[in-house]
Amino acid sequence: MAESPSQTGPLIDVDWASFDRGRVQAVRHRLTTHPLLTRPPLIELGKRLDAIGRVRTHSNEATAGTPFNYAPSMHPNQKSADETLRNIEGAAAWMSLLNVQTDDVYRTLVDEVLDSIKPEIDRVDPGMCYRGGWIFITSPNTVTPFHMDFEHNFILQIQGKKRIYVWEPDDTVAVTTHARELFHYRKSRDLIVWREELRERAHVFDLEPGQGAFMPTTSPHMVENGDNPSITASFTYYTDWTRKLANLHRVRARLRELGVSPPPIGAVPPLDAAIDTALGGIERGKNLLRKALGRTVTASYSRYALSLYS
Repeated sequence: MAESPSQTGPLIDVDWASFDRGRVQAVRHRLTTHPLLTRPPLIELGKRLDAIGRVRTHSNEATAGTPFNYAPSMHPNQKSADETLRNIEGAAAWMSLLNVQTDDVYRTLVDEVLDSIKPEIDRVDPGMCYRGGWIFITSPNTVTPFHMDFEHNFILQIQGKKRIYVWEPDDTVAVTTHARELFHYRKSRDLIVWREELRERAHVFDLEPGQGAFMPTTSPHMVENGDNPSITASFTYYTDWTRKLANLHRVRARLRELGVSPPPIGAVPPLDAAIDTALGGIERGKNLLRKALGRTVTASYSRYALSLYS
């Protein structure tokens, strides 16, 4: 196993003095030789996750404009996780090992990485929870379609090269305000639509092993793999701020359904504060009751994504 964070310090390197929880930025990392991120253990992880339905895959026929949610059904990869991972060079496939923190072995990796940076994160963005890990093993010249996610994400290149296009989380040309609201309210990506001209607005990261990027919550992104197989790891989490933003988007989506046009987030700070206080207080109260009754807390407050571990 790699040395513990207490011996090595943060495993992700960024200018922590200027780190901004709401802005895309380049990072470096020290995970390229981590034993759990080499091919043999990843093949075994793939078999374990495939058996419980935690592998997502599509063929290399998917494009930037393929609807992300439907890529696996529109462009299926007919091979098993084991077969794909053993022959990723010729598999013509994109594969994601989902929520690796639910695996007893890989949960230690997620904690190792996030524990090593938590003191730095806490200074500007406290409340780290809902930790997750995602490992992408992709064939040459394979695309991850345009989409966005709920979590903060440190995406780290382990092997091979790829180009990542990332847009700022408040770029309303790349993704409209209404699309973000619907994403948070209904978990829908239907209004997140690719256009070729968006490339000109993106941060472009040509990642090699040891490099990566920080993508805040709802940062749209699209990935093009290079001419060789690639291994990439993402370490994700929620914070107090991500939960607040999600609540503000959800309330605005509901208001639109009622025929009300709400002001943008940040335009009326007292309104945002009132929404956050009300919804946050209700959720915290429910969690206190759940704990008292010995039940699982609300998913977004749990230590790990999927709320499988307390």
